[in-house]
Amino acid sequence: MRLSNKWFTALSENEQGDMLMIRGREELDEFIQTGKLKERAEITWKYEGDVKKMPTNEVAELMEQVEEALDKVMEKDKLAIHTSTYTGGNEKVWVYYARTTRVFGERLNEALAPFELLPIEIYTEIDPTWDEYNEMAEMREFRLE
Repeated sequence: MRLSNKWFTALSENEQGDMLMIRGREELDEFIQTGKLKERAEITWKYEGDVKKMPTNEVAELMEQVEEALDKVMEKDKLAIHTSTYTGGNEKVWVYYARTTRVFGERLNEALAPFELLPIEIYTEIDPTWDEYNEMAEMREFRLE
């Protein structure tokens, strides 16, 4: 199976009415159908944002470096796949689907080892039918061109 690097971007609002930028990966049907990636992991980074509650340039640059490190380590053998990112309301959330949370945790530690301690929280849940992904994918109709 080939992992696509095709993404869409859409704008929405969170429950508090703050602008929310959604980035979603496309062409993941084969991965969903295998049934092997049953565990969803969410990495949340709360930050002190600008007036629109978006990350400052400095924080955004660090977040980009972290995302690149995460994707490189997580996706090297497709044991975890980055499916979406939500940014806004003074937090950024990366969503991955993984085979096991144990392996995800090991890879997370490996990817983040070069960085200073980051203000992140991890949440995991069993989601074999990719409910979160399917809900996020509905945002394609609001994609930015």
